[in-house]
Amino acid sequence: MTEIQRFSDGDALALAGADFFVQTAVIAIASRGKFTVALSGGSTPRNLHQLLTREPFLSQVDWSKVYVYWGDERTVPPDAAESNYKMARETLLEHVPIPEVQVHRMRGEIDPEAAATEYGRLIKAHFDPPDTRFDLIFLGMGDDGHTASLFPHTAALNEVEHRCVANFVPKLDTWRITLTAPVINSAANVVFLVGGASKAEALKAVIEDEYQPETYPSQLIAPEDGQLIWMVDEAAAALL
Repeated sequence: MTEIQRFSDGDALALAGADFFVQTAVIAIASRGKFTVALSGGSTPRNLHQLLTREPFLSQVDWSKVYVYWGDERTVPPDAAESNYKMARETLLEHVPIPEVQVHRMRGEIDPEAAATEYGRLIKAHFDPPDTRFDLIFLGMGDDGHTASLFPHTAALNEVEHRCVANFVPKLDTWRITLTAPVINSAANVVFLVGGASKAEALKAVIEDEYQPETYPSQLIAPEDGQLIWMVDEAAAALL
């Protein structure tokens, strides 16, 4: 099931994301005793994280039963300004009582191929085989239509075997580490958080135009047995 939810601005978008995080966590913990979530980078998740550290959200979640992963990471150390882990640590993880052993970052500071292999094995060990089913995966979308580190015309778009891969991005001249589309599509809930006028053209193409995942990788995301929600602000949705 795919749903598009529109919000007036970035603040309202972050608020909706925080509310969905809490709702999903409460349901997962009540039914299975744990909540698995993959975080993303970007400005909207930063605001969402900060909301989660305050009431009314903070006390609604049993943080001792939250298990944190990432959708992608840059090939930088964990204390680098560009690190998705660093952003999440500073805006969320340092302010909520999640046990450190339940926080699973991608090691961007080591060889990217080794880091991706390590993360794929970690995920395989942490989930019931043969399925890898996150309760919730947050995604952003770039103005080129990429999501996680699945960039246009890169090798990772065609990966169907591995859970996590190193992906070279020529236009950035750098390696990234990313979950693959099959893993994302196995999640119970996938939420895109998309804000800003710079995303409008790509958002329209991804949602309304013909299927061209090599050009617009976000089109690869179509959960097999889960829910896909696009949370977008009015600026991003202007062309829909």
